[in-house]
Amino acid sequence: MRSERVHPLALGYAVLALVGCETRTGTSAIGGERLLHANGDTANWLMYGRTYDEQRFSPLRKVHEDNVGHLGLVWSRELGTTRGLEATPLVVDGVLYTTGSWSVVYAMDARTGEVLWTYDPQVPRGRARTYCCDVVNRGVALYKGTVYAGTLDGRLVAIDARSGDRIWEVLTVDPSKPYSITGAPRIADGMVLIGNGGAEMGVRGYVSAYDATRGALVWRTYTIPGDPSLGFESEAMRIASATWKGRWWEGGGGGTAWDAIVYDPELRLVYVGTGNGSPWFRALRSPGGGDNLYLSSIIALRVESGEQVWHFQTTPGDNWDYTATQPLMLAELEITGRRRKVIMQAPKNGFFYILDRETGEFISANPFASITWATGIDSVTGRPVESPTAYAGMNPVLVSPDPSGAHSWHPMAFNPSLGLVYFPVRDGASFLYRPNADWRPHTTRRNEGNDARYNGPLLRAWQAAPTGTGRLVAWDPIRQEARWRVDHPVLNSGGVLATAGNLVFQGRSDGLFVAYRATDGEKLWEFDAGTGIMAPPVTYLVGDVQYLTLMVGWGGDMGLVNPPTSRGARPGFGRVLTFALGGTARLTLPPFRHHGSPDTLGSASASEAAIAEGRVLYATFCFSCHGVDAVAGALPDLRYSTAEVHRYFEAIVLGGARAPLGMPSFGDLLSTAQARAIQVYILDRARELTAAPSNR
Repeated sequence: MRSERVHPLALGYAVLALVGCETRTGTSAIGGERLLHANGDTANWLMYGRTYDEQRFSPLRKVHEDNVGHLGLVWSRELGTTRGLEATPLVVDGVLYTTGSWSVVYAMDARTGEVLWTYDPQVPRGRARTYCCDVVNRGVALYKGTVYAGTLDGRLVAIDARSGDRIWEVLTVDPSKPYSITGAPRIADGMVLIGNGGAEMGVRGYVSAYDATRGALVWRTYTIPGDPSLGFESEAMRIASATWKGRWWEGGGGGTAWDAIVYDPELRLVYVGTGNGSPWFRALRSPGGGDNLYLSSIIALRVESGEQVWHFQTTPGDNWDYTATQPLMLAELEITGRRRKVIMQAPKNGFFYILDRETGEFISANPFASITWATGIDSVTGRPVESPTAYAGMNPVLVSPDPSGAHSWHPMAFNPSLGLVYFPVRDGASFLYRPNADWRPHTTRRNEGNDARYNGPLLRAWQAAPTGTGRLVAWDPIRQEARWRVDHPVLNSGGVLATAGNLVFQGRSDGLFVAYRATDGEKLWEFDAGTGIMAPPVTYLVGDVQYLTLMVGWGGDMGLVNPPTSRGARPGFGRVLTFALGGTARLTLPPFRHHGSPDTLGSASASEAAIAEGRVLYATFCFSCHGVDAVAGALPDLRYSTAEVHRYFEAIVLGGARAPLGMPSFGDLLSTAQARAIQVYILDRARELTAAPSNR
């Protein structure tokens, strides 16, 4: 792992001129000491997980189990987007800072929702097909009068908290490669830490640390080895290279650190969760096998240098997109009579892990969901015992969990007095993994094969499998078992918040924002937000009033395996909602879905062969944004395309006519005949809609 200190000019980074800033919001007082003692600052929500341990537990108890039924809406703010909202708002001294789609940053009055300023980083929307995954953003960091945000196209921006003016920005990625940033920055030891995404497209992962004042690069640590002929950046990279085969670097390798970054200021260690390989399939990525360190791993780095201290790999030789980028949580637990500093994670692969965060020693793991890819965990090493049916080289396999995982990025919470971790679970969701031998990096071709012509017995078994289920779980990490669970009517649900009022708050993809009793999971209150919820809520004080705020808006990559028409998820316009006891505001929902028949059925019916070809091409190039079978969630429903859209279909798809709106050009991947095949497939889906209105 690369851990040297680097002068930014040597890497070609452009840092804009600094300007002084003075803030009326109180952010100028948020230095290192205030962040260290964030747990005692009960009025504010200063960091992504509220405190450095990212337990998302608030000591506030003005709203509690006996009066939560009197919660009501205080204000709502429409953000004018149908894309997903995933951010955790930060709140300091009555001002709320958050992000929306396309990395836009907002400052709002936390009591009224009045927008104080907006900063739009002007992400190039014509590059949408190279951004993984969706145009979402999970929030900002605050430090000494400055708001820090990562942008979808790979920049780190420092913004004056008072005025919303840019102070500096740095480009953190190679712009010639399909990197993206959707995660929130973290503050550690006077630096801003940021990772990136893009393993789906073929890149090499790393995490960077920048001086918070000047924007200068302090260190950069790669998560997997690169081309050996160029030398290794560290001993950790040399060791890792022995676990890879073939010419892995030509496909990027993956291992992107796209979400989980946690800092322990006492141990002065930064913990990073790493992602899947690029490509997904080990037979393509590393022919001959190997663990492929440090994919799907938790790694500990020295904060001052980025040097690796220890690592633990949750899914050796990952073949299924079982990332370890899911939330990392720090705690102290009494385990077998010994008080231990631990790090906890419920990653995609379905096992809940507890590690010693000083040494990386494996303590325990147990399944929290139904899994078929592994039969258990070695009790000494923590290594999973891979199922014989979970891997067949370049042959397809049916495996659970699916690529969205048994638990993904949605934050979990910990109530230290009860000793319970709360998090959403996706259970029984299986996926047919079909290696795509034609995959190549830096394109929109996803790692898995989406060839609709495949008609083997595994495909039929997958199609006949029952729909997966979703639930909220209260997990006892010491006993490694669920204390209670609440089953949901939808597969996906959002991140959680725990409070000293004996409450757990969570939103769901069917639009309900719910409060549960923390001790037993009894539902105490709910509110219909009008659209699906993935983001976690936060709570804070302004004056003597306790507020709860969350972002609502169903988007992200959930639509890939969770079409809204079949699983109850509710797309719609994104908004910010804020609640307090006695709130009486009404939520007025703007119209979203189409009504009636499509405006046009286009040209005459095409042949079955042309429609079949279009179905395959649509599944390969279009479904990840426009939805399974052209039933869209967040993006325009192509079945309702107007006559004008069909008239200019080739110009839109091949020529980039709507690139400024986020619809990229596919002229380098599709021919005119292929674009026409996709069009006739969409027209056929529109005809089906007219014939069977219940499919809308």
